[in-house]
Amino acid sequence: MLPALPDQVDRLVLLGWPALAGLSVAAFRSRLGPVAALDIQGVLVATRRLVDPHAAVAAVELAGRSGFTSMDLAELASFVPLPSLEVPDVDAYVLIDPSPGPDTLDVPPEQVVRAAGRSPLTVEEGVCWVAQAPEVLRDENCFSLAGSRCGDRRVPALWLSARRPRLGWCWQGAPHPWLGTASCAGRVALSVPVPQPSLLRRHASP
Repeated sequence: MLPALPDQVDRLVLLGWPALAGLSVAAFRSRLGPVAALDIQGVLVATRRLVDPHAAVAAVELAGRSGFTSMDLAELASFVPLPSLEVPDVDAYVLIDPSPGPDTLDVPPEQVVRAAGRSPLTVEEGVCWVAQAPEVLRDENCFSLAGSRCGDRRVPALWLSARRPRLGWCWQGAPHPWLGTASCAGRVALSVPVPQPSLLRRHASP
């Protein structure tokens, strides 16, 4: 179960995210305060307007082991949210009901389609989720972040490498028995729900 939103702000402060944002702790808390005050459950997402995911993933911890990425700054910056998702263009928002996609294991991301009111997670959303609940990243169910793309066949993903959280990419047509496609039920910014396209149903076999 996810911590309350104010506790998630505390967690980000503990992980050193104010410094990553170039802000004092007080200023960082102030920027996140309006969203953290929402009376809802979910993941507090700090977007790249506030904290660059390249720096943020290195501040993620799992059992005392820090996260890392195999991508350089420019490469990771090229993975941006799909316009069709209408991800809020704000410093922070709340991600509702994230799932690592256990029903999409061993299904290539290109075969996961929008259905059932779900939406694929972006890079920032995946990193922020693992920052708050690192235990969701498991050997048997790591996950793609198909809501962020860079214009080619690469799909960003989070998995475990030497027991450390790793942000990298996989080919969209390559299935892995341990890799699902993460999704959420929606996104909320300052009490205003953002309409979501549906997602996540396997294509029928031809």
